[in-house]
Amino acid sequence: MPPNLERVNAAAKQAAQTRFTALLHHIDEDALLRAFRRQKRQASAVGDGVTVAKYEEELTDNLRDLCARVHTGRYRPQPVRRVYIPKADGGKRPLGVPALEDKIVQSAVAEVLSAVYEADFLGFSYGFRPGGILIWRLTPCTRRS
Repeated sequence: MPPNLERVNAAAKQAAQTRFTALLHHIDEDALLRAFRRQKRQASAVGDGVTVAKYEEELTDNLRDLCARVHTGRYRPQPVRRVYIPKADGGKRPLGVPALEDKIVQSAVAEVLSAVYEADFLGFSYGFRPGGILIWRLTPCTRRS
């Protein structure tokens, strides 16, 4: 976790009632770069036709522009490409595929929000957390016959 988000995390741990009203400044070029680095290199181009490799060719300029659009309110996510995957029972399961820049922004925002909400989880809670695994626990009232 970067030092600025460690301070956010420490503030969240210190007082459970703390309200964070200004977190956008944590979505900077460094945060967007970390988010970009988390993207799968072999991912195919989606709705906007931009691959990770193509975006990386002008990475500094692309991230600077993306950061500026986020901070000035000009960033608008693109429509999610909807794909339907056949299911065994004959139905179809919808799958949404966002554009590359949208995935980058989502990942950067998730990183900031994780610093805030990580303080609320108990030490033994691992589901859907970084480095964690999802553990399903059935109790008598949730078991089905």
